[in-house]
Amino acid sequence: MKKFRPQPGFVVQAYRFALDPNAVQEHALRSHCGAARAAYNWAVGWVTACWWQRRAEETYGIAEAELTEWRPWSLPSLRKAFNQAKTTDPRFCGWWEENSKEAYSTGLANASAAFDNYVKSKSGTRRGKRMGTPRFKSKRKARLSCRFTTGTIRVDTDGRHVTLPRLGTIRTHEPTNSLLARVQAGTARILSATVRNERGRWFVSFQAEVKRDLTRVARPDTAVGIDLGVKTLAVMADSTGEIRTVANPGHYNRARRQLRRASRIVSRRQGPDRRTGQKPSRRWEKANAQRNKVHHRVANLREDALHKLTTSVAAEYGTVVVEDLNVAGMLRNRRLARRIADAGFGEIRRQLDYKTRRRHATRLVVANRWYPSSKTCSGCGAVKAKLPLHMRTYECDACGLVIDRDDNAALNLAALAAACVTGTGVAGDQDTAPAVSKPRGADRKTRATRPRRKAEAGRAGGAALPHQRQEETRDRTQTEALTLW
Repeated sequence: MKKFRPQPGFVVQAYRFALDPNAVQEHALRSHCGAARAAYNWAVGWVTACWWQRRAEETYGIAEAELTEWRPWSLPSLRKAFNQAKTTDPRFCGWWEENSKEAYSTGLANASAAFDNYVKSKSGTRRGKRMGTPRFKSKRKARLSCRFTTGTIRVDTDGRHVTLPRLGTIRTHEPTNSLLARVQAGTARILSATVRNERGRWFVSFQAEVKRDLTRVARPDTAVGIDLGVKTLAVMADSTGEIRTVANPGHYNRARRQLRRASRIVSRRQGPDRRTGQKPSRRWEKANAQRNKVHHRVANLREDALHKLTTSVAAEYGTVVVEDLNVAGMLRNRRLARRIADAGFGEIRRQLDYKTRRRHATRLVVANRWYPSSKTCSGCGAVKAKLPLHMRTYECDACGLVIDRDDNAALNLAALAAACVTGTGVAGDQDTAPAVSKPRGADRKTRATRPRRKAEAGRAGGAALPHQRQEETRDRTQTEALTLW
């Protein structure tokens, strides 16, 4: 399917509003989302049925040319097959007319995209984690969602209602003036609407083509280096030498006492049990809703804090330098996993990416993952071979500089922006920065756990003998130190 491209000067932006549906409207919303899930499961079963049939026929010795034909999973093919089956299939023939055609189209489109992702991942043309074959969506676990692309989709002129196909007019929990004003001025055009149940509430997201002018930043000639951490969320050092610190809110840690109390109440109630088919009691559902409310509040507070931080940074500096952190690997550290997940390192980089590029047309530089920002002296450029995590103060053996570890890393990141002027856009690459002499292990992260020294029996390459162990290379000075320009 051809991808939509906005016209020049316009961007595709989403406007999300909370809904306040009545009982009848909520039933209709759940019916549409359930229809989308049913259509998705039908498409998955319809396509994979021929796969299993072909595999069974191959065991019978049937020739390749006589096997069952492959069933296509493109969206037009799935729509055509579903329209023929919905009137005769007992799973749909009794109720399919109660919902909009967009509900079934949503499920079929999701199934088509799932098969495409599976094939691309298997052939190696899709980046990211390896994806398996599409599976059926459970009625108990599936997220309620439905998308509308045709029909009556509008924001009412009163600013407190929205109109969707077959669902009618639904009151919103908050004013819709942010989108209504643009639509009335002709600077926005609604493309689609998606209703979704998140955190116990219904939301509608309007995908609109919006005219957006680039906003000039406050300091276009200034670069800032951001060093993310757990104790302090962000240490920002700009090219002028100014250092600012953003404290870590720690929303989850503050709510742990409430969550502990709410979880105890839930554990004393009669919950569901899939092995015996036991259904949860009303008291368990009420207690579980109270516990989820605490989780939802923490998620909302974290999202709000991260958006405020990234928006302020993107609107002030012309160049932003961040690190390419291996967040998935950092989460394997059982001592820091909870705090790292609460900080949201990956979300900060994602928001800075689109806010700098699309809103202000500024530059985001991503430092190489193995760039020793914490081990490098921001004064003379000397690189330490080892710098354990428990050492929070950086002491340079070459020039005697004593500075906070995070402040030193932020200054190095800010200076790195001057070296990244061409090439890949990733600072610290070999083609963007001059080659310098570094001690052994300086371009690797400090090992968090102590390595094993005892050699296992029968294992080739055992532990080195005492007289074979090499001493660590002493600190060396770079041939050309990074300086703040």
